[in-house]
Amino acid sequence: MKTERYEIRDERFRRSIKLAEPVEQIWAEGQWTEGPVYSPAFRSLIWSDIPNDRRLRWDELTGAVGDFRSGLGCYTNGSTLDRQGRIVACEHGTRTVTRIEHDGTVTTLASRYQGKRFNSPNDVVVKSDGSIWFTDPAYGIETDYEGFQADPEQDGEHVYRIDPVSGEITRVADDFACPNGLAFSLDEKTLYIADSGGTRYASGEHHIRKFSVGDDGKLSGGEVFAECEEGVFDGFRLDNQGRIWTSAADGVHCIHPDGTLIGKIFVPEIVSNVCFGGPKGNRLFITASKSVYTVRLCTTGAKTF
Repeated sequence: MKTERYEIRDERFRRSIKLAEPVEQIWAEGQWTEGPVYSPAFRSLIWSDIPNDRRLRWDELTGAVGDFRSGLGCYTNGSTLDRQGRIVACEHGTRTVTRIEHDGTVTTLASRYQGKRFNSPNDVVVKSDGSIWFTDPAYGIETDYEGFQADPEQDGEHVYRIDPVSGEITRVADDFACPNGLAFSLDEKTLYIADSGGTRYASGEHHIRKFSVGDDGKLSGGEVFAECEEGVFDGFRLDNQGRIWTSAADGVHCIHPDGTLIGKIFVPEIVSNVCFGGPKGNRLFITASKSVYTVRLCTTGAKTF
């Protein structure tokens, strides 16, 4: 079944949506929006407009949009909350992973691996043990559009883990063309990672892979979990049933834990990322090209803190 807003391919998707629920555009003044993160404490959505080097905040109670942290040369991309509600973010401009403390100060968590600068950290997720996992493609150093053009210092585009106690950085995956969005399964035994190599390389990667997560923080497996029908997968998040809600060129795709594409939410711009928010956690926020959208669902996002 296909409507103007939704496509239902599997009845399991129908129970997650309201066909009459609109996809609402709440902001439309960006160049390339990314990195949405919802703060329950402030009832606000925070996101990035990367080429304009600005982060903005939408107040859910008033609908007002204001500056959050802009013009600092950060060119921030993916963001998330840690278990204490602090924002952890990937910055193309500084080529670092940072955390905003409760007093507003900024801590650099990762800037180099084996003495060499990262490419441009892209997306990040925090595990319940406090470890921080992030991807490091080269989008931010290829040109001056989303960062500062520079030669890569790393030998490729990889995935990394920051130890929660020592702060030691380890490389956990090194066979990606262009690692991008990532998220843990509900039990944290699986890590899903998107490869968006198709945006830059002839190899054409446009899929999500799944890895088993060991107690020692090492990954194994890595088989392809799902292929993107339209464009490439970028950022994604899970709901409380373990389904993946992921960006694509035609909107948001919902993928069941068994790998089946069960439905789509159509968006009139290319989607870059999503996050869950709202008082009940059932609002899906969508960054897409120049805009930010939101839609209320019949399911809630996975609890991550």
